[in-house]
Amino acid sequence: MSADAKQFLEQRRLAYLRTFAPDDADNQAVLQDLALFCRANESTFHPDPRIAAQLDGRREVYLRLLQHLTLSEEQLWKALGAPRTKGV
Repeated sequence: MSADAKQFLEQRRLAYLRTFAPDDADNQAVLQDLALFCRANESTFHPDPRIAAQLDGRREVYLRLLQHLTLSEEQLWKALGAPRTKGV
């Protein structure tokens, strides 16, 4: 386990937490809007595969955001592994 990669992941997690502070009503309103837009809690199925892929992509982004906000440093490390490159 690379200490630099783990430190990078923790710094990124903290940035997500600062950006979407749970005690800020505006931040929570944005998260609720993103959850609806990204279909966080519903199926992304659509008979048109292109639309289904778009909906899957939206949901994947939301789930990444949620991982950074809800998982501990160790849980996030296990879920994502070492970042491939900085900025990814």
